[in-house]
Parts: sequence; structure tokens; C-alpha cells
Amino acid sequence: MNKDRKDRDVIDDDLYEEIDDVELVELVEKERQKALKKADEEKNRKPKRPFPKWAFWLIVFALVFNVAAMIPKTFSFPAIDFLITSAKLSVKDNIQTYKKAVVVIETENSKGTGFSISSDGTILTNHHVVEGEEEVTVAFPEKGLYTADVVNTYPAVDLAVLDMEGNHLPHLNLSGKPSFKPDTPIYFIGNPLRFNGIANKGTIIDSITLNGWNQPVYMLDAPVYKGNSGSPVINMDGEVIGVVFATLNHESYGRVGLFIPIDYYWKHRG
Repeated sequence: MNKDRKDRDVIDDDLYEEIDDVELVELVEKERQKALKKADEEKNRKPKRPFPKWAFWLIVFALVFNVAAMIPKTFSFPAIDFLITSAKLSVKDNIQTYKKAVVVIETENSKGTGFSISSDGTILTNHHVVEGEEEVTVAFPEKGLYTADVVNTYPAVDLAVLDMEGNHLPHLNLSGKPSFKPDTPIYFIGNPLRFNGIANKGTIIDSITLNGWNQPVYMLDAPVYKGNSGSPVINMDGEVIGVVFATLNHESYGRVGLFIPIDYYWKHRG
């Protein structure tokens, strides 16, 4: 195992060890599905009226109350908070559009995130999500399952490119001149824990150069969990500026998310 890979594994362990309460995750997922079902029923009954805010907050309250009533008071609140944030964001038209291009990537032994960057089937993700694989399964939220080939890998910056046969696929636009100023707000969408299509938000903290890396990456003040690897980091203009790949316990900022600047994709692509 080379040094670069070893250092990334240490970083990734922080991501994978966070929140392993399986019962909590299952309970929250059940309540989330109930909330979504109620929202769909309301939408179908009154298609010409916007979904009322009071009903949305009622559903959110019911979700939190029902889960809290079924588990000990010592459960991890962040696991609930990031789902509530996702529910709030997911009613926005731009987030709904972004989510259509974010895919689940599955191999025999792992699950991660990727996102479409072209209408004909080019997918960007992390190298460690597909490492050792020549072919993976890709699932679009609305377009269904595809088989994709791993066509290019860039281990030095933990990126990989997949290719699949497709037409008129939803996709995200990559920023040509991204800005990484501290406190810049961002969105990111991924498949953390046992959930799919979770939208969340955060802010850029600063750059950092990791052990074994020759180029800096960026820290996020954001709730990043196992399964978020490969999530697109999206600016307020709707452009991808980076790819989430790990977390880090920083001595000054605490637990932070890490993302690879999209510049590195452009440089390696040539």
C-alpha cells in the first residue's frame, strides 16, 4: 500500500466511524417515508394549491416527536438534524433539480455517491468509492439503474470518472472558475448512512494540505457522514465547485468535512 492511499484511509476512517446506531437510522427512515407519503397525498389532492407551510411543519414535528418517543433520550441528535435540514431544502426547486443528477454508486462491498456531468452518461465520483472495480451499478433517482464502466481514475486526488450509455440524462454544471473564500455558503447532496438523496448545506472554512497530498483540499463546516463520498459541492450559482471525499478531526475547527476542488478534475482531464 502506498503512502498516499494509507493516509487517505486514515482520513476515511473518521467518516465511516461516525454514527453507527442502526436502530436509530431505521426509525428515522420509517418516519421520513411516512412524511414524504403524506406530502405526496396532499399534493395529489390539491395540485393547484402550494403545499401549506403549516402542514410541512406539522409533518416535521410529527417526525421528530415519533422518533423521540421510540428511542432513548440519549440518541444522537445530529442524525435527526441533518434529515430535517434536508426536508427543508428539498422543497426548493433548485435543490429538486440538483438531486435528479446525483446518483447512488454501488459495488459488491460498498455504497457511495456520484453525480452526472453530461447528458450522455459521464459520472464523477471518488477513486476510493470505486477502487479495484472495472464496472459498477449507478442508480439515478428518476432514470433508474445503469451499469457504468470505470474509465479514468486519479488516485492522487481521489477522483474517478465513470461512463455509461445514456441519453438526455440530468446533469450538473461544473464551475470553470470556482471561488473558495472562507464562509462561502454551499449545498451538497449525497447518500449518507442508509439514506439516499439527502441535501444539506454548510460553509467553506479554509484550505488544508493533508499528509501525503501535494495539493490542498478544503474544509467544510457541514454534516458529512459515511456515504457522502462523491457528493457534489454546489455554490449558490448552481455550479459544482468540489467533491466531498472524507472528514477530519481538526485541532481548531473540530470535526469537518473535506472536499476536493473541481479544478483538480479539469487539470487531470487535460
